[in-house]
This record gives sequence, C-alpha cells and structure tokens, in this order.
Amino acid sequence: MRTLTRTSTRLFTPFALAVSAALSLTACGSGDASGSGGADARAAADTGKIPATDVVSAVKVYEPAARLLPAGVHDLTVGVAVSGQLPGTSYLDDGKTLVGQDIDFSNAVAKTLGIKLKLEPASFEAILPALGSGKYDFGASNFGVTDERRKTIDFVTYINDGQGFAARKDSGLTKITELKQLCGLNVATGAGTTFEATLEENKHVCTDAGKKAYGVQTYSESGALWSSLQQGRSDVVMSTINGLRYAVAQQPGLKFLNEYHRLDVGFAFKKGTKLTAAFRAAVNHLIADGTYETILKKWGTTDSAISTSRISPPELKN
Repeated sequence: MRTLTRTSTRLFTPFALAVSAALSLTACGSGDASGSGGADARAAADTGKIPATDVVSAVKVYEPAARLLPAGVHDLTVGVAVSGQLPGTSYLDDGKTLVGQDIDFSNAVAKTLGIKLKLEPASFEAILPALGSGKYDFGASNFGVTDERRKTIDFVTYINDGQGFAARKDSGLTKITELKQLCGLNVATGAGTTFEATLEENKHVCTDAGKKAYGVQTYSESGALWSSLQQGRSDVVMSTINGLRYAVAQQPGLKFLNEYHRLDVGFAFKKGTKLTAAFRAAVNHLIADGTYETILKKWGTTDSAISTSRISPPELKN
C-alpha cells in the first residue's frame, strides 16, 4: 500500500464550516437521496442546528441485561472519533460536550446496564488498535463490521450503514455501481476507514482495464475533506451512507450518488471480551422498548434500523 497524503488543516471556508458543523465513519434504504433515507436526513438537517432532543435520560436499568456484565464492572472508557459532522460525533459550542448518534447509543446502552461511561475523543484510526492495549474498553465511531476486522475485534451491532458516494451537483457522475467508474478521478475519503481500504485494495481494477488508476486522498478532518471537493482537488467523496445524506441535505451544491456497499455497524471491543453479551442484550432491549427508534428518528437515520443486535456477524456481501 502506498503512502497516503493526510491533512488535518482546518479550512474555514463557508462551505467547510457549514458541512463540518453538521461525517463519521461506515434496514435497506433507497440509493436515491429522494428516498425515505434522504427525507429523514433532510428533516434532521433542515434547521442547520444540532438536534437537541433528549432521548436518553428516561432510559432505565434493565436487570436481565445488567446481570450479564462481568463481576465488578461499574464504569467503562469508550473511544470516540470526533468527525465534526453529524450524525457522527461533534462538539457543542462549549467545545467540550460531545453529541451525535454514536454518543446517544453509547449513553443509552450504559443506562440500560447501569454503568457510567468516560468518553475519550480520539482519531478514528487510533481507536481499534488501542482496544488491544486496554486504553479503551470499547469504541463507538460507526465501525463497519468486516471479515478482516473480525480477526482481531469483537463487535456488537446496533445499526446498518455502509459505503456511498457524493459529488458536486455540476459533476457528470450519477450512480457509481463499480469502482472502474472512478478511473482517472481523485477520490477523497477518511483516513483509517473501510473506505480507504476498499479503494486501495481495488485500484487494480483500473490498470487491469488499461485505464488510469483513481487517486486516493485521505483526510483526518472532515472540513478539509469537503473543502477538497468544493475547490476541485477531488472529484468525489466516499464515506458513510448516513453521513453523506446528512451533508447533502444540509449543504447546497452537493448530490448523493448512491449506496455502494451496506455494512453492519457495531460497538468495537478487544477480541475475547466478556462484555458483548450484555451489550447485545442492552441494544435488543432498546429496540424492544422504542428508545432505539427514537434515537434513529432524532438523527434522520431510520433506514439504518436493524431488527436485532448480533455479535460479530459475517461481513455483508451485497
């Protein structure tokens, strides 16, 4: 794998600010932004403000799930990546309060289990390796469940998201169904993500077809990523379906191209952890009592609903 260009420069253009204040990193939804998923995202992003509905404080301890915790577990440390774009994790104006879909799910599970959480912001690419060292008890940053990751990570699923594409409205791109359509273009994506891995692993599809390979530009900060698209340094963005829809709903001048590959998304744990049974029971209880749907509605992601939580299921092959 070649060395990738990364940047964390914060570009304070109006476009970057508008979008950044609103991509965290990967239900069967429509691949069209005008479908139900797009409508949900538009409703959630319509005001340009961070949704403030309290969907967690009413959650009560569910003893059958709490009893599944290992003895002596009363608090856990969770690593979260602050993407700066909703529905992923972002800061409120106070610069210290974390909000986002993953935060709501983490807090709801913690209340269901009767434990306290310590939220620790980290770069996305640093969280999974840190699970093995014990720095974090689990990670909650829209981690897609892949067969490669399952070799070293245990997952408890809570939504279904995946990989998609977006571009400027003046782009000739419409619907990307195979990566050969990207040949000769520059593709912007998040550092350390499944999107970066997918793009790097499949570059050969262009050279195999006698075409110029697409370029992969990775960014650790979402404002810089979207500025690269606005300013023409990249031609297309590959990221989460939910994040892209939210960005397109909030920011004029963008278009959601399509869903490319669906993935289950889960809380991530060190391989062999004894926490997964309790977390799965907690998520399934939240689904049953309606809290789960309330969280999804808050963030405009109802197309990502799952009917039941699973522990480290095989990667979806769609």
